[in-house]
Amino acid sequence: MSWKPEVDEIAQRSAWAEEMGGAEGIARQEARGRQTIRDRISALVDPGSFREVGKLAGTGEYVDGKPVGVTPSSYVMGLARIDGRDVALGGEDFTVRGGTGSTARRKGGQGGFVEDLAHEYRIPLINLIDGAGGSVTSLKRRGYAPMPGTDDFGRSVELLGEVPVITSVMGTAAGGPAARAMLAHFSTMVREKSQVFAAGPAVVERALGENLTADELGGAAIAVDTAGSIDNAYPSEADSLDAIRKFLSYMPQNVWSAPPFVETHDPADRRDDRLLSLVPRSRRQPYSMHKLMSIIADEGSTFEIQPTFGKSIITQFARFGGHVAGLIGNNPMHYGGALDAAGAQKMVHFIDLCNQFGIPIIYLADVPGFMIGSAAERSGVLRAGVRAVHAGLQASVPCMTVIIRKCYGMAGMAMVNQKGLNLKLAWPSGEWGSLPVEGGVAVAFRREIATAPDPAAREAELEAEFRTYANPFKTAEAFAVEDIIDPRDTRFHLCRQIEAAQERLRTDRGPRPQTGVRP
Repeated sequence: MSWKPEVDEIAQRSAWAEEMGGAEGIARQEARGRQTIRDRISALVDPGSFREVGKLAGTGEYVDGKPVGVTPSSYVMGLARIDGRDVALGGEDFTVRGGTGSTARRKGGQGGFVEDLAHEYRIPLINLIDGAGGSVTSLKRRGYAPMPGTDDFGRSVELLGEVPVITSVMGTAAGGPAARAMLAHFSTMVREKSQVFAAGPAVVERALGENLTADELGGAAIAVDTAGSIDNAYPSEADSLDAIRKFLSYMPQNVWSAPPFVETHDPADRRDDRLLSLVPRSRRQPYSMHKLMSIIADEGSTFEIQPTFGKSIITQFARFGGHVAGLIGNNPMHYGGALDAAGAQKMVHFIDLCNQFGIPIIYLADVPGFMIGSAAERSGVLRAGVRAVHAGLQASVPCMTVIIRKCYGMAGMAMVNQKGLNLKLAWPSGEWGSLPVEGGVAVAFRREIATAPDPAAREAELEAEFRTYANPFKTAEAFAVEDIIDPRDTRFHLCRQIEAAQERLRTDRGPRPQTGVRP
């Protein structure tokens, strides 16, 4: 006796699952300018590599005991490969009940099977989010109001210390899915097509009387550019999916393995004469730290995290001689490089990310200090800045600093890792200290300057005198800075250090728990 009837039923149920919420639901999704979850998965992963798990889950319709249709589960997930690497991925199917609803055992979301896949196999997790979370109708279905915590975030939190977790908000996310979007090492969304918030416009209007559109409440301009809740925003779903692939290319499979090495034809000893004149002689004139990063890294290898938030700091992944490194640079085009609260917040996340996955950190310093003024103080700049110092001192991966121009005060401490090797290379344009000579002289000699026959002239004399002590070569004589280098040799020095650090990185893998309490 053959089992072909049952096998035919498997094929039929699989076909029903692929119909998702039906032609009408798919049409509504596409009319919003959004792809279906199955199209998103196909566009993201290697062709033919998706192996779905739980495809038959759903609610069957029966006539005389025989199935005549199935409304599939509102979550699609399974195993796939991206650039040949295994990943666990999944996402809500908005065409089925708006991505809400559940099966007896959760397929996705917090505490779902897809998270167990990532945990048990130690492979990256990718969440494609397009759902509003819980619904008031669940009260009727359950017959009671569940206690918060029914949806288990424990596995979601655990994964952040084990494997790369990437989330992309592809539609409107609120409640649980919105929280899950935050529980990631890297997150993206689509401008004008996706939104993320704690509660949607209807709830906000009912509670606070604010009448806002979904985009005004939680679009990219708010979530990415202003709040920094989501890392990067892109103009289309295709661009967002491409960013996921790119981010993953810098990440190891898990904290026990090494980031991917990429062969490069860019010589480690390449010298670029543009670096000689990149930093202006005028100490107040800005220049492009982005340009500097692109010149010293392997050609075309930089990838920026949070480019539109916390602009006083630039955080990028890059490669040096094919090895992955994290670049943290002050941005002289924004507040003159002064570190503000948003920049410090961004810096802490990036340091933790690099440290967790065994990625060495390169600091490119040009910071006159913390941002000052009443607005900066109201933003909590001191606490945020000291958190950045704290995060850097907790990092156990190899760290090194190149002092491009200014490196002053507590903000300068955030750009110099004194815990480890404390390698500091300086350009001839470098200057450093507890505070700039100008401000320091004005404070320390305030009375002498005020009583001088010509206060301005006396202040200038004192500044000139103390600037001689601030000569970087005097610091080099004391070996308080390890080397002052020709800017054109920066790439060679960094490639050599990163290469030598690989043995340390190879023998120092695994989870890196945070100790103590951040200030």
